[in-house]
Amino acid sequence: VLEANLALNRRYWSHDDDAIFGAQNGLGNCLDALGRLDEALVLNREVYARRVATLSASHEDAILSGCNLAVSLGKLNRYEEAKTFLRDQLLPSARQTLGADHEFTLKIYMNLAMALWDSPGRTRDDLLEAETIMQD
Repeated sequence: VLEANLALNRRYWSHDDDAIFGAQNGLGNCLDALGRLDEALVLNREVYARRVATLSASHEDAILSGCNLAVSLGKLNRYEEAKTFLRDQLLPSARQTLGADHEFTLKIYMNLAMALWDSPGRTRDDLLEAETIMQD
């Protein structure tokens, strides 16, 4: 049903990015809940890329989409990719646009700490960084 909804939105409301993003988010959440994590990741990448292209990387909606993408990466144990994405792209945008104490910025810090902590190749420095992030 959600896939059909997305297809209809793309066909009839291709000019309405909000409708398409809403349909994609609903489908992505459903795929994630069903354990279809690879498909959810593809969709989250698409949503993030489109939001950055249409709104800019520093827009709050793009940052939220980036948070969803980072969570997908973590669920698939793609910790190195998640760390790089969070550190190099998402966190700088969130700090600059939203501020250090905004809910999304704090979620990004938490996701970065979890990626550092959960990574099988973690180092002592990674663990110390994760601890410092969580204490702040």
